[in-house]
Amino acid sequence: GETSALACLAGAVFLLLLGIASWRVMSGMLIGGFVTATALNFIAGPQSPAALSLPFHYHIVLGGFAFGLVFMATDPVSAASTPAGKWIYGFLIGFLAILIRAANPAYPEGVMLSILFMNVFAPLIDHYVIGFNIRARILRTHGPR
Repeated sequence: GETSALACLAGAVFLLLLGIASWRVMSGMLIGGFVTATALNFIAGPQSPAALSLPFHYHIVLGGFAFGLVFMATDPVSAASTPAGKWIYGFLIGFLAILIRAANPAYPEGVMLSILFMNVFAPLIDHYVIGFNIRARILRTHGPR
């Protein structure tokens, strides 16, 4: 995964065609990584560490971001299971991975750590998404109280 982002892309296509991987998790992780990398680029000054000024496309091919995006974050067992939860789950993985890389230059590979953190919080994300859906359905049915 750390040597060939192109092979990870081929794996993504294969997993998406088979329906094993979730495109929502992949897209959310890409968006989260892009937002974080872009925000850090705006914050970075001339004396800032180099990790703050790396453009997003470098983060994708650097280290295991592409591998984590395709093969680890999309694990259907430990990821969020609701459609909205998958977007949130993926976004937060991408956000944390880039933030960990930029905040601690001694630990450049924050992808696995961010995936582990979000695997812990995936049931909580699903709980709140389902609760929000239930409240919205009650409001649609009975109106505001």
